[in-house]
Amino acid sequence: MNGNDRSVWIFLLDFFVCLNELTQRRLTGLWELFIVCKVIGKFLTGNVNAVLISFAVDGNLKRYHRKPFVGYSEVFSFNLPQGMCPYCQGLGYVDEVDESKLIDPEKSLNNGAITFVSFGPGTWRWRGYGYSGLFDNDKPIKDYTPEEYDLLMHAPQQKLYNAPDYYKTSQYEGVVPRIKRSIINSREGKHHKEAISEIVTREVCPMDLVQFLDFLDSIKDNLGDEIIRGLESKIQPLVDIGLGYLTLDRTTSTLSGGEVQRIKIANHLTNSLSDILYVFDEPSVGLHPHDIALIKKAMINLKKKGNTIFIVDHNPEIMSIADHVVEVGPKSGADGGKITFSGTYPEVLDSDTLTGKWLRAPHHFAKPLKPKGFVDLEHVHMHNIDDVSVKVPTGIMTVLSGVAGSGKSSLAEAMKDRLNGDYVDLTQKQAGISIRSTPVTYLNILNPIRKLFAKANNVSTQLFSYNGKGACPRCKGKGVTITNMAFMDPVVQTCELCHGKRYSQEALSYKYHGKDIADVLSMSVAQAATFFKDVHEIANPLKQMNEVGLDYLALNQALTTLSGGELQRLRLAQMLEEKGKIYFLDEPTAGLHMNDTQRLLKLFKRMVADGDSLIIVEHNLDVISQADWLIDMGPGAGIYGGNVLYSGIPEGSEKVPQSFTGRALKKYMLPYKER
Repeated sequence: MNGNDRSVWIFLLDFFVCLNELTQRRLTGLWELFIVCKVIGKFLTGNVNAVLISFAVDGNLKRYHRKPFVGYSEVFSFNLPQGMCPYCQGLGYVDEVDESKLIDPEKSLNNGAITFVSFGPGTWRWRGYGYSGLFDNDKPIKDYTPEEYDLLMHAPQQKLYNAPDYYKTSQYEGVVPRIKRSIINSREGKHHKEAISEIVTREVCPMDLVQFLDFLDSIKDNLGDEIIRGLESKIQPLVDIGLGYLTLDRTTSTLSGGEVQRIKIANHLTNSLSDILYVFDEPSVGLHPHDIALIKKAMINLKKKGNTIFIVDHNPEIMSIADHVVEVGPKSGADGGKITFSGTYPEVLDSDTLTGKWLRAPHHFAKPLKPKGFVDLEHVHMHNIDDVSVKVPTGIMTVLSGVAGSGKSSLAEAMKDRLNGDYVDLTQKQAGISIRSTPVTYLNILNPIRKLFAKANNVSTQLFSYNGKGACPRCKGKGVTITNMAFMDPVVQTCELCHGKRYSQEALSYKYHGKDIADVLSMSVAQAATFFKDVHEIANPLKQMNEVGLDYLALNQALTTLSGGELQRLRLAQMLEEKGKIYFLDEPTAGLHMNDTQRLLKLFKRMVADGDSLIIVEHNLDVISQADWLIDMGPGAGIYGGNVLYSGIPEGSEKVPQSFTGRALKKYMLPYKER
């Protein structure tokens, strides 16, 4: 979901309008007012004729008296100047420099008291203080008077007149405002992210949904009762579906796909519509088994309201609530597309289809390998993780588990910081991917294919490039035409001239082994591997794609259409030749059938045998049970999580009462009819 720092997720449910109305009514009636952003101050109760509003801005207390009517709804919008907090500019947070991490009080300026990068003794920035004539450069900071310390750290820009060694055109500025202006808030900041993260703390005081419900419940009056009940009816389904940890200030850009989908489900639970067809595409992706149980209840409630639910999913827990199951196969790509089963869930359990066999398969824990070493994470403070220490093993397959929002990704980020770049990150969004990017361009095998066609037909290789001379003149090699609409989304249509093939008629007139260039690029990876089996530089990358379970992709499929899990596996295929690396993966099995998951697990085991270390954020019990080591985060999400509940072989988590993962594994190991 797209968004920015001012696009807050609560707009998705339209209950921000209710908040505005509630706040107006309460101010008009002279009751106590709450605010979400408590960074800058607080609202206090006034008397019968006015409300006293108190703000602490830059340490100075400012008071304003207002009559009961304080304005229309825009006064309560943090996006408009009328309602915007003057300190945080409506963002709900401020970034503050932790001076204790910026200064070593035992040292003098000459000995490196300013510890931030580029402020060391003799550097250009240090001279602004060492040559200012304002300080004794050999005096420890701890011996400074309050006035001297304030001058060193907080002084605004000012001209110096009695500093013979100071640059005449330069102005003196305290350390903190100088770092904020010239580093943190400038382009230079991107070069010092790690150093900035060590000294900057983000101050926020947002309510999460559970706290907000408690707050609404504490309001005992009649004037706002209708609005309060409306707010509660919108928020309770969000809590019930496992999103109680979301804070009211979360921007939409920070929401995961699973969170957005659950918000939409919860929104539909609050309306009174019936006879609606709902289509869900893999609602279990990104969710822990505990969260999936909550999703199941929500979908059952949607059905009870008289709606029809259509779900595309591979998760057995989601399948189990279906009244009717349809299996498509038997395999993927050209070998699929047929209805292999249609019936009830108990019937698919007893069937001989691929899904039926995997649903009945007995589960077991893998024999864990011993770690070759450990990465020590000590006193980690990141997002909802507060002072956590844990040893993360290397040389084996380690899984980070826990409910959505429990701190798994934050712990992985802390480990990346500790490794200082010595790892391969497959969790990031792939840079440089556009509508022209395809598997063959990503793996650099398009040029060898073009050369084969050029050599076979004695023409230029440029003729077989849809980014150059060989491009269709109408769509310019995109395969589609895009019509921009003034007030709607652009209309994307298959090109009527090349019919989506991207190439000109001249380029398509040349053949290689009876196929034109478009025919070859429309092949699946599996088909192309057979077609080019004698061409090593093409066949080898295709073999690697097959190993990561991407043999069903078409060579010319736009990478913009791939899921996050598919993009991770595509990059993994590109990296398979490298050995002895530490790999970070985030839910690589997302969207995979149980059979495909087993193929990927075999690859993971082979990578470990070749000397690689795998750190995988995952909810899939098929993967968790086969890990060599499990680090389980929780117990809940947001402020209710962030703790390491268990660290060891996966089987041991079953003995941890607080671990939702341990409970899920215990059920997972039961015979299939008892799960």
